Amino acid sequence: MKTKINEIFSSIQGEGPVVGYKQLFIRFCGCNLNCNYCDTEFLEGKEYSPQELFDKITTEYDLKSFHSISLTGGEPLLSVDFLKEFLPLIKGQTKIYLETNAMLCENLLKIKNNIDIISADIKLETATGLNTFDKHEKFLRNCTEIETFAKIVFDENITKEEVSRCCEIGKNTGIELVLQPKMIDNKMSITSEFCNYILDEFTKLYPKCRLIPQVHKFLDVR
Repeated sequence: MKTKINEIFSSIQGEGPVVGYKQLFIRFCGCNLNCNYCDTEFLEGKEYSPQELFDKITTEYDLKSFHSISLTGGEPLLSVDFLKEFLPLIKGQTKIYLETNAMLCENLLKIKNNIDIISADIKLETATGLNTFDKHEKFLRNCTEIETFAKIVFDENITKEEVSRCCEIGKNTGIELVLQPKMIDNKMSITSEFCNYILDEFTKLYPKCRLIPQVHKFLDVR
């Protein structure tokens, strides 16, 4: 069994509660969504078997020097059968950090015992054109045994209904909500005043929220 990997690289995590930690990023090809704010090229890549990928990263990197391995994309859960074989090979060497669009619940259930941290996106309809709240909530209800936070990318188009629905998901699952302003290159697409306003709107409904921009954009790292 093989899957296509777009790139493998060491960098600083720039999003969410583990911001600033050193991670080994493994970027999977392919995605089941097409968000208009996506800044990632993930179509081209090289195919690896689970053993080949394990051999490459253990030969070229000291896994114990990383906070965690970030499985990112694209959407890593599209390669769930590959992950079922790959993750047991590296279990115990470092933490496994899954970045996902939180849509593929059934796939998560196949590998969740090998995941340590989940960074789950809640996609807003104003950003994607899709209403995916029900799928996100189903996904996040199955993450309760794992350290999990939900990231919400927003811009000036976010609606009060979206704020309310995100907070409802937070209340129902107990996870932290991380608000992430949409970026244009290395600048926020919205003002600091609007960021404060949106954070206030969220915390009125659900206090377990914080705002963290994409720090790696300011640092000019991948």
